[in-house]
Amino acid sequence: MLMPKRVKWRKQSRGVIRGRASRGHTVAFGEFGLQALEPGWVKSRTIEAARIACSRGAPEAKIWIRIFPHKSVTSTPAETRQGTGKGDIEYWTAVVKPGTVLFEIGGVTEDVARQAFNRVAHKLPVKVRMISRRHL
Repeated sequence: MLMPKRVKWRKQSRGVIRGRASRGHTVAFGEFGLQALEPGWVKSRTIEAARIACSRGAPEAKIWIRIFPHKSVTSTPAETRQGTGKGDIEYWTAVVKPGTVLFEIGGVTEDVARQAFNRVAHKLPVKVRMISRRHL
């Protein structure tokens, strides 16, 4: 499961996802990328499940994961009274803005990449589309 090695602050506020991605919105490493179309949180377990689905869909491909779960999300246990403070960390999540490239793939044809990304898209909590590198 992906999580940071160490953090400055253990617990974070929820925050609000505003605007479009100004960085990490183009294909930089492979030939094809999976781009988010809406804002959201992607859990570390979801990233791992998507990585496995992508590597099984295209075993000969090189895969790059462009997001990392830096944000900790807390929750209090069920049937707990109010006033006991902030809960323990439940999971780690990556904050995704619209336009962010989540995964990239290289070394395969467009059809194989489309099939692999289709398997990945079913696992993700945000709407995505496949984009390709612009060759100049």
